[in-house]
Amino acid sequence: MHEPPAHPSERHDRASDAHGDAVSADVLSDVLRSVRLTGAVYFDFELSAPWVAEAPPSHEIAAMVIPGAQRVIEYHLIARGACWGHAVDEPPIRLEEGDLIVFPQGDPHVMSSAPGMRATPDMSMYARPTTSLPLVFERGGGGPERTRVICCFLGCDERPFNPLLAALPRTLHLSGAGNQAATGWLATLLNIAVRESGSARAGRDNVLARMSELMFVEAIRRYIETLSPAHTGWLAGLRDPVVGQTLAMLHGTPATPWTVESLARAVGVSRSVLADRFSEIVGQPPMHYLALWRMQLASRLLLEGGAVAEVATAIGYESEAAFSRAFKKLVGDAPATWRRAKRARV
Repeated sequence: MHEPPAHPSERHDRASDAHGDAVSADVLSDVLRSVRLTGAVYFDFELSAPWVAEAPPSHEIAAMVIPGAQRVIEYHLIARGACWGHAVDEPPIRLEEGDLIVFPQGDPHVMSSAPGMRATPDMSMYARPTTSLPLVFERGGGGPERTRVICCFLGCDERPFNPLLAALPRTLHLSGAGNQAATGWLATLLNIAVRESGSARAGRDNVLARMSELMFVEAIRRYIETLSPAHTGWLAGLRDPVVGQTLAMLHGTPATPWTVESLARAVGVSRSVLADRFSEIVGQPPMHYLALWRMQLASRLLLEGGAVAEVATAIGYESEAAFSRAFKKLVGDAPATWRRAKRARV
């Protein structure tokens, strides 16, 4: 007896993990390229207990540490020893050698030798130095417990549209302990960053900047792997067989005149299944997501010098006028006006 054919959504639920990982990688890479990551390893601290350092909200120091960045993310690598870290008003987290703690939403946060310690942020530390990075400090109370912490910053665009930022938690803690297969790549990056930050080799600053970016990307990849099936949000959508394929098509050919119907046919589900599942997981309808993503692509092309008419065609608008209306509606200014204002602020 022949079994009835599986429902399209069931066929997608049985999609291989390898295919899902490929979809995730492609879409995540697309977003990371578009939002213009800029990394910097800024501080290298040798610390002796007791010690405490408190960082202000990242928007207060963004212009100093990475000029021109719309959003600055700070994170810390525990290169030696152990300490505690947490966003202000959240519980302290014990951090061991090899751990990474990230504050994606730019929250004020505390790093200390013991839980419960607080300090006043020292804004003068963040002034852009004339010498090369990282800035090296030796601080603390002189006790026998010593810790080395390397502090990194990452700048990126958050406007017109960066779906990644809203999908990340306030605090991301990645442990350096455990399964070597899961931590090996992060440990390798950490070791390179530690070695380069203490060297005077030619090209050190550039290597450290790239390491900062790579460690952030690896942190995101590790975080995606921890998401439960019940999790929602853009990152969870990358792992969902229906939503992940839809995102891959929207990112792969954004200029295509997509409709919910054509997307559903391509994915192999009904229109209602696609619309409901996409909205439930990502938090907005697929066509609205596409409109926002097109504006993010347009903003990058405009800043790279593209003519408004050329940009309109590149992202799928039939006329410059239609593109200009959509851009102004979603971004707030006409394309040429937005570009002039953006360049004036850089």
